[in-house]
Amino acid sequence: MSMTQRNIKNGAAQYRLVDVESSVKGASPHKLIQLLLEGAISKIQVARVLMDNRQIGPKCEHIERALAIINGLKSALNLKAGGQIAANLDALYDYVGRRLIIANYYNDTAILEEVVRLLKEILIGWNGIAPKVIGDATSA
Repeated sequence: MSMTQRNIKNGAAQYRLVDVESSVKGASPHKLIQLLLEGAISKIQVARVLMDNRQIGPKCEHIERALAIINGLKSALNLKAGGQIAANLDALYDYVGRRLIIANYYNDTAILEEVVRLLKEILIGWNGIAPKVIGDATSA
C-alpha cells in the first residue's frame, strides 16, 4: 500500500470516527440504543464477509466487538423497571452472545445470519417505539 493510499484510508477512518462521535453526542438514550444495535449488526455482517474470505484474525475482532456491544446492551437493561420485556431482552442478549461465540469457533455463517435476523427484529421494534418515546419526552 502506498503512502497516499494509507493516508486516504486513515483519513476515511478518522472521518467515520468523527461521524460516529457526532451521532452519539447529544443523542437521546433511545437513539444510543439504536446506534448500538446498528453497530452490532454491522460488525456481525462484516465478520460474515471476513469469515467467507477466511480472514480469521479480523473476523474474530469484529465478533468480539459485536459481543462487547451486546454485553453493553445487556448491562444497560433495568430488570426491575423493565419487567418482562427487560427479562426477555436479557435472555435474548444472552442467547445472541452464546451464538456469536459458537459461530466464531466453528466459522458458521448460518449462525451469524440468525443473530443478525434477531438483532434486526429488536431494532425494528425499538424503532417502532421511537415516536412514543419522543412524544413522551416532549410532553414532559
